[in-house]
Amino acid sequence: MILEHEIPNGSKLYFGKSAKVKREIEKVASDILYKNGFEEIVTPFFSYHQHMSIADAKELVRVNDEKNHNISLRADSTIDVVRIIEKRLGRNTEHKKWFYIQPVFRFPTLEQYQVGVEYIGEKKLSRVMNIALEILENLEVEPLVQISNIKIPQLLVGMFESLELDDFRHLNIEKFLSLNVDWLTQLVYLQHVESLDAILGSVPEAIRKELVKMQELASEISYKNVVLAPIYYSKMLYYDELFFRVIDKNEVYARGGRYKNAEERSVGFAIYTDVLCEALTK
Repeated sequence: MILEHEIPNGSKLYFGKSAKVKREIEKVASDILYKNGFEEIVTPFFSYHQHMSIADAKELVRVNDEKNHNISLRADSTIDVVRIIEKRLGRNTEHKKWFYIQPVFRFPTLEQYQVGVEYIGEKKLSRVMNIALEILENLEVEPLVQISNIKIPQLLVGMFESLELDDFRHLNIEKFLSLNVDWLTQLVYLQHVESLDAILGSVPEAIRKELVKMQELASEISYKNVVLAPIYYSKMLYYDELFFRVIDKNEVYARGGRYKNAEERSVGFAIYTDVLCEALTK
């Protein structure tokens, strides 16, 4: 029996103080984004192309259109925003800096509100990363920033036959250490930017190149509470190089990275409104 006051598991209800905090987060974010030259876009709830954004298609909430074509509730905004701007708006706009404030949905009934940003054609991740940190600073939170590079786990899998990407998804530290490779052990324990120079000379050139990218990104952001996580592997389908997470304890406040759509490089991030709202309400 479903009681009249029940809502589906994973869906969201905001009222009173929590609704006010949610609106404040969105206002602070939109004010800063407008100040930095971004324009807002609101995309449809339904999409034909969500399989391009989600690694596990089982997470999609599917329905059919009037011609019986498969469509899904929006489970991710990034690729849809870029695709709509490039393919549908096309010659109607040359603007490259966009943000959106809208929910995404995952099977069976999970809602997640986000403030998302896409800077189409931009290669420097720090350009949007500093904006994400400015928003959080204005909301008076000081979480930890973690910088990673998805190419490093991919390179390591190619170097060691015994390693798989799942080892990096689940941070199988014991397996990495069991290989008894000094530079790999140093990579596992690497956290602080100031410790990076000490190992750059001992790692293979391909790994060194990707570590330097992480080092440069850390130097380009105006934030003190930063760590490196070179063996962390993102579950996002489209990030293919540098990416970052903003975390407090076990909660992720924001995530962003560099990605490629068709042949164009872009950067972006998402602030997870629900998690941040809960922290600020407490």
